[in-house]
Amino acid sequence: MSALSALPFLKPAHLRSPQSSPGGQRRHTLPASEFRCLSPEDAVSVFEIEREAFISVSGDCPLHLDEIRHFLNLCPELSLGWFVEGRLVAFIIGSLWDQDRLSQAALTLHQPRGTAVHIHVLAVHRTFRQQGKGSILLWRYLQYLRCLPFARRALLMCEDFLVPFYQKCGFEALGPCEVTVGELAFIEMQHSVRGHAFMRRNSGC
Repeated sequence: MSALSALPFLKPAHLRSPQSSPGGQRRHTLPASEFRCLSPEDAVSVFEIEREAFISVSGDCPLHLDEIRHFLNLCPELSLGWFVEGRLVAFIIGSLWDQDRLSQAALTLHQPRGTAVHIHVLAVHRTFRQQGKGSILLWRYLQYLRCLPFARRALLMCEDFLVPFYQKCGFEALGPCEVTVGELAFIEMQHSVRGHAFMRRNSGC
């Protein structure tokens, strides 16, 4: 069984049982809330949310539109979007990395034989912030990674002010990251996605 089919909250809509009305007829309504991997067709929506979230804070985006398309073509299974009534409200994009720590090359590369999932970006639409959606989405993503046989840990880099948020989500700080973007410096953080046998047994993996 594939990791996607093992997780009901990530199963593509066309594989789910159709909803029926009390009279037995199929209702063509969008789910109120669903989580699924992103596709290249979602790239523009992803970039619009990311641009608004990051440019006002840092003046730049972790991923530009062509880079978003690049990763969603190479490794869509390492992304996760939260859709409310068909509208993207939050997302994570990741890729595989094959070294202990992140380097400048990790910003653009996907290493198919890697065992570390590099989380490039997590962003929430402005009208859905301050509702805990970032924490919920990250928790869902980490549960999903536990069902991927090749994933051993998740890595990310963030600015100092975000360290407490990721620590509350179970990440530990590894120290300063060697990656820099302009004048920005980052802390590198990691989260193990192995050693959780009980959770895997009860997740359907």
